[in-house]
Amino acid sequence: MTTPDASEPVPTRWTQATVYRDMWVDPADDPRETEDEALDERGILLDYLRHHRLTLEMKCAGLDAEQLARRSVPPSTMSLLGLVRHLTEAERHLRRVMAGDDAPKLYCTDEDRDGDFNGAIADPAVVEDAWRQWRTESELADRFVAGVPDLGTLNAGVSDLGPNGSDLSLRDMLVAHITEYARHCGHADLLRERIDGRVGQ
Repeated sequence: MTTPDASEPVPTRWTQATVYRDMWVDPADDPRETEDEALDERGILLDYLRHHRLTLEMKCAGLDAEQLARRSVPPSTMSLLGLVRHLTEAERHLRRVMAGDDAPKLYCTDEDRDGDFNGAIADPAVVEDAWRQWRTESELADRFVAGVPDLGTLNAGVSDLGPNGSDLSLRDMLVAHITEYARHCGHADLLRERIDGRVGQ
């Protein structure tokens, strides 16, 4: 088991925020904060998804390829770049299950189930490709969801619930999708703090 190098300097904790010191940025500079208030179920779900996608981007902002690819919590293979690639797979998964789209995995294979993380190397071209794929897949997922008027609509593709799949509503899939982002945004908090000490929600 690999252990952290005790001689490796630990970054000083800091935040860019000046109003609320536990935030990432000040409210006026936070793109997650808007004047729009979602009032219906669909709007609330999509607003939470938007919030977590933006959080992922913010946690990665200002870092170079080496920092994004750094596995800063050994022995985990997780990195910020790996999270971008992993959540790209999650966006494709939504379309594959709900729309029945032909959207095979981009990074993971039967031989390398963690290809999204293992292939997250410190190469600017890999970083550029990861963001391009993530934005493309997020837009395609949004376009699909916008075209389905009823959140109770069931999956057109095969779900991964149980050994033989199962019916899955778009509502359930969106909640699961938000949960996946929220979980990994928590990982991103730790990864970013270990890289350069920056903290904030």
